[in-house]
Amino acid sequence: MATLTTIIHIIVCFALIMIVLLQTGKGASMGAAFGGSSQTVFGSGGATTFLTKLTTVAAAVFMVTSLLLAFMYGPGSKSSSVVGTPPAATQQKSAPAQAPAGGPASPAPAVPALPAAPVVPVPPVK
Repeated sequence: MATLTTIIHIIVCFALIMIVLLQTGKGASMGAAFGGSSQTVFGSGGATTFLTKLTTVAAAVFMVTSLLLAFMYGPGSKSSSVVGTPPAATQQKSAPAQAPAGGPASPAPAVPALPAAPVVPVPPVK
């Protein structure tokens, strides 16, 4: 179901972009207004064109699929997200390897600490 919704969502997304780019803007006839045209600058509120109706339908389908995908992959879903999964169990520490018969019996010494930094006196504020 989620895969089908995602495919529909992507198709409608590209269709909506193409439909909007195919339409002419309301200001397209602005140049004709200065040439003595009888239309107003922003056009009349005439009949709705086919592309406008198609844009409305595509936008509605886009919103519905967006909501469906949000509910499917939301915080309460049982999706297989990488972000919400705990890290994989680490391997348990095994017992340390046995030292060879002729080797030292005690562990190696720790790295010595760094010497303390020299203290530089701060000059008094005047």
